[in-house]
Amino acid sequence: MKVFRAIRKKQLLSGKTKNHIVYALGEILLIVIGILIAWKINDLNEIRKNKIVQEKIYQSLYEELHTNLEVLDSSLLQYNNSSASLQKTLNFVGLDSLSKADKDVIILVNFKSANLRNEALSSVNFTDKFQFLENDTLAELIAEYPSELKSFQEQELKIKNIVNNRLKPVLEEHLSLIDILPEVNNNYNQIRTYGQKSNYSALLNCKEYQNSIIDQLLQTKIQLNITMNLRKKTQILSIKLKQELED
Repeated sequence: MKVFRAIRKKQLLSGKTKNHIVYALGEILLIVIGILIAWKINDLNEIRKNKIVQEKIYQSLYEELHTNLEVLDSSLLQYNNSSASLQKTLNFVGLDSLSKADKDVIILVNFKSANLRNEALSSVNFTDKFQFLENDTLAELIAEYPSELKSFQEQELKIKNIVNNRLKPVLEEHLSLIDILPEVNNNYNQIRTYGQKSNYSALLNCKEYQNSIIDQLLQTKIQLNITMNLRKKTQILSIKLKQELED
């Protein structure tokens, strides 16, 4: 710039106006080029920063979904086992006697909620992080995933309510937890001798119990389909995230 100013001053002193205009335009052109280069460098820096943010988002999402795949696999096993036990329980109705194993199937009722993670997904869907997702297909899958997760959780809650609010109360009305105490432990002889006995026949013939078992079985079958669908979409999303991270 000092060179241009020196030449321009020399041209003015010599009275060569045309040359002065040429050098002035050259100086302006140099300034414009400098500004454009600065903008380009700034744009490249922004792209680099956005790429780093995007990679962190993809990595956190991938780790979260990978964990969810393991949880969903465990849930599928749980729901399949539960369906088999519930179906077996329905076949006990009308029997005159039950084995110890049959009684265990009836009395050992429990429901374990799946601990699916959604911290990273919520962070993306409900903050400005969504703007950093360049892959439109991936962005669409991420946007749809919370609704799939919600369906799973709502159906899970239905089953949990059946177990806690309908099935367990009727079990406690007819059965005694004495049945699950270790038979070889003499410390429980007193309660086994004088405690209230279970009435499996009354339980199996109770309409509320039968309805609860049937309802749980039907809702569990629905949850099995929801879980398989959610696992499939989780796997697809996980694969696409991994591809983006490897590109």
